[in-house]
Amino acid sequence: MSYGLGAYKKTSVETASKEQILLMLYQAAIKHCKKSIEAIETKDLVKKGEHIGKLQDIIIELLNSLDFEVGGEIAKELSVLYDYMLYSSTQANLNKDKKPLEGVLGVLNTLYSGWTEAVKFIKSGPSNEQPKQQQQQQQQQQQRKA
Repeated sequence: MSYGLGAYKKTSVETASKEQILLMLYQAAIKHCKKSIEAIETKDLVKKGEHIGKLQDIIIELLNSLDFEVGGEIAKELSVLYDYMLYSSTQANLNKDKKPLEGVLGVLNTLYSGWTEAVKFIKSGPSNEQPKQQQQQQQQQQQRKA
């Protein structure tokens, strides 16, 4: 069963769009942040280290994926947030304190929510509007010719 789940996850990632992969990364970061908080609460230092490490790996991947030429100011702001999350998760790890992770979790949830809405907009909004606009322009051109 474990093999089947692993194969399913691998296929999901390999066939996912860039937007879906971004959302998957945020979901995984949220999961590991929550598990890190739980590990601190139960004083499970091994699990704390494992989950904070995975959380930081994901944040580093998100940071490395930023395109500052295309993303401009938004990419710069995301970079600052990712740096904050890396710093806070390191402090939580060193001090065995869940409060910095609670701040990280809040940021992750906010970003995930925003990206989810952006992906919905991309999939439904502009792609449907553009053909309508093109049709209207074509109709107007045809009317001008007539």
